[in-house]
Amino acid sequence: MITIALAKGRLATKGLERLIQSGITFSEYDEKSRKLIFESDDKQARIVFVKAMDVPTYVSLGIADVGIVGKDVLLESDGVVNELADLKFGACRLCVCGLKPLPTDRKPIIASKYPRVSERYFNAHGIDVDIIKLEGSVELAPLLQLADGIVDIVESGLTLKENNLNVYTTITTSSARLIVNPRSYKIKLKAIQPIIEAINQGESV
Repeated sequence: MITIALAKGRLATKGLERLIQSGITFSEYDEKSRKLIFESDDKQARIVFVKAMDVPTYVSLGIADVGIVGKDVLLESDGVVNELADLKFGACRLCVCGLKPLPTDRKPIIASKYPRVSERYFNAHGIDVDIIKLEGSVELAPLLQLADGIVDIVESGLTLKENNLNVYTTITTSSARLIVNPRSYKIKLKAIQPIIEAINQGESV
């Protein structure tokens, strides 16, 4: 049985749609259910729902053979996985945002759930910053003067606008990626290939 790691949300929904369209069905799946594991009707695959940031970890450690995860999460992860394809959905940007431009007369404080990506970006630009890791509602950090700015995902930009925050720099773009455990890809390729093809559906790497 091939295990597919998904994070509940738009990426999981789109991935499931592609599996179902290819004939890999999960009749017991209910998006309102709190159940975390569902087997396919043919018992050849199972989907497991984990936190988005944990998808690369499950795949890297071989607990899951395949995963769907945003590029932003992959950039933050230190797990070893093979990135097979850009699935072309879940598009967004990883940006530096704030109420006003970062100060230049002192070391800026940055809040983010992406501390590694943030550190790499600012180091590459020769900017010394202090980084505070936050897990949710990072928009609050500049509003409550916890930080001078944030590094976060921007989709529609509505949350930023409603909180009077501005986008100052786009670090990188992100979209859903298909990843696989390197060992699984070697020893389970025959079983994994139909899953990969179902999710990928002809998109290029």
